[in-house]
Amino acid sequence: MGGLTLANVVGVPIGSFVGQYTGWRGPFWALAVLGGLAAVFVGRFIPAGQQQAGVPVRAEVRALRQGRLWLALAAAVLIMGGVLATYTYITPLLTDRVGIPAGAVPLVLIVFRLGALGGTAIGGRLGDRRPMATTITAAAVTALALCLLIPLSTGPVTAVALVFLMALAGFTVNPVVTALAVRFADDAPTLTSALTTSAYNTGIATGSALAGTALDTSLGLTGPALVGAVSAALTLLPLTALALTGTRRQDRIVAQRTDPAAGVLGNERTPASSSR
Repeated sequence: MGGLTLANVVGVPIGSFVGQYTGWRGPFWALAVLGGLAAVFVGRFIPAGQQQAGVPVRAEVRALRQGRLWLALAAAVLIMGGVLATYTYITPLLTDRVGIPAGAVPLVLIVFRLGALGGTAIGGRLGDRRPMATTITAAAVTALALCLLIPLSTGPVTAVALVFLMALAGFTVNPVVTALAVRFADDAPTLTSALTTSAYNTGIATGSALAGTALDTSLGLTGPALVGAVSAALTLLPLTALALTGTRRQDRIVAQRTDPAAGVLGNERTPASSSR
C-alpha cells in the first residue's frame, strides 16, 4: 500500500513532467523499461526456496461465505468512494471557489498525496494493535474533514489543510481493512486480495460518478464534497459491525520455507495478516 501511494506522490508528477517534453509515449516507454528491470531484480533477489502454500480453488471460493469479509470490502468501497469522489473534482473547487490559480493546483495535489502517504504509514503502524479503533476514528475524521470542506472551502489555507486531512485520515483506513479482509479469508488470501483491490476501484468509480452527478445539481462545486462526506460517514456502519463481531483470528500457516542448511521444509507460523 505504501508503494502504491508513494507512486502517486512521486511517480505521477514525474511522469506528467516528462510527458510534457517527450509526449505521452515517453512515460509508457520508461515504465516498460522499469518494469523489465523490476522483473530482473525480483528474479535475482527473491529466494527460490520459499514456497507459497497451495490453496485449492474451492477453498478460495469458500472464503466468500465469510460475512466479516464482506463488511471489510464494504468499508473499502465506501472510504475510497468518499475520498476519491471529492478528489476527482477537486480542481474546479480549488480554482473557482477557493480562488487558487490553476498553476498552483498541482502543488495542492502533491499535498493530498503526501497526506495519503502519511495515512498509509499511520494505518500500517496502528492497525496491527488497534485495528477497529484506528479505522473508526480515521473514517469519522474523514467524514468531518469533508463536511468542513463545504463551508470552509472559500480560503486557500483552510481548503488545503482540509484536503491534506481528508487524505491523511482516509488512507489510514486502507491498509487496515486490506489486512482484515485477508485475515477473514482463512486459507484463501489470493482471491481476497484481488477482491480488495476491486473494492477500492469500485468505490472510486461509483463515488466519482455520483460526485459528477452532484456537480451538475444546485449543489454545484460543493456537491462532490457532500457525496464524499456521506460515503465516508457510511463507512462507519460496516466498521462498527466488525468491531461488534470481533476481528481476532488464530494464527495459521501461510507459507513454507526451505532451510538451506538442514535441507528440510520448515513451517512458518505467523499471524493471519499484518497491516504493515
